Amino acid sequence: MHDFDLAVCAEMVFTDLDFLDRVRRIDELGFAVEIWSFADKDLEALAATGAGFSSMTGYLHGDLYDAEGAREVVRTAAEAVKAAAVLGVPRLVVHPGELVDGQAARPQRRATAEMWFAAQRGLAELGELGAAAGVTFCLENLNTKLDHPGVPLARAKDTLALVEAVGHPHVKMMLDLYHAQIGEGDLITLVRRCGDAIGEVQVADVPGRCEPGTGEIHYPAIAQALRAAGYRGTVGMEAFAAGDSVTALKAFRAAFNG
Repeated sequence: MHDFDLAVCAEMVFTDLDFLDRVRRIDELGFAVEIWSFADKDLEALAATGAGFSSMTGYLHGDLYDAEGAREVVRTAAEAVKAAAVLGVPRLVVHPGELVDGQAARPQRRATAEMWFAAQRGLAELGELGAAAGVTFCLENLNTKLDHPGVPLARAKDTLALVEAVGHPHVKMMLDLYHAQIGEGDLITLVRRCGDAIGEVQVADVPGRCEPGTGEIHYPAIAQALRAAGYRGTVGMEAFAAGDSVTALKAFRAAFNG
């Protein structure tokens, strides 16, 4: 059985510890580390922990769906590339629209053709930036029902369509199955459909956004579907711990590499 590379988001577990100690704890337990924003982190101190980092947010500002906003995404993504080099991060996460404290910076009622074209052009530019730096930009799908209302082009089928339209080896999906379950469901069919477009997978259970086994998603079946689809990359737990963080990480490992 193929064992996935497993990562854990340090923003959401071991929350009683300071951030560097969270990273050290995740590393000690044998997982790579995901982080969100790089701008508020001591990158040199993070690098000094010796932990491996799987992904982090790949821009500071901007909306991919807007021509001017997409230019800002690309401009600030260049800063993310520099930060990624310090930590050895291979994948940088972008969103269709900028999030401020988890909410759409500029909520939109609907997606237009202009939004699609702007996002496609912006992602193509990110692909060239990623190729030059040796990193991959991953467009994350989001749910607009609960967590991120007002973000256009956010469904997994939309992010997949954009990634496939760009067709760049350094532009992939950050396939977030928590968001997809809330927004779309039918996760195994989705995994099969996304296939080679997946750059990384993120997971949490529904409802509650806690570790696998706490909700309605049968993640061992998802793991099998990923294997059958030929996915051999990283699965990251972007989830809160329902109780003890060590126990949560054990449940995550059992669901995917058990």
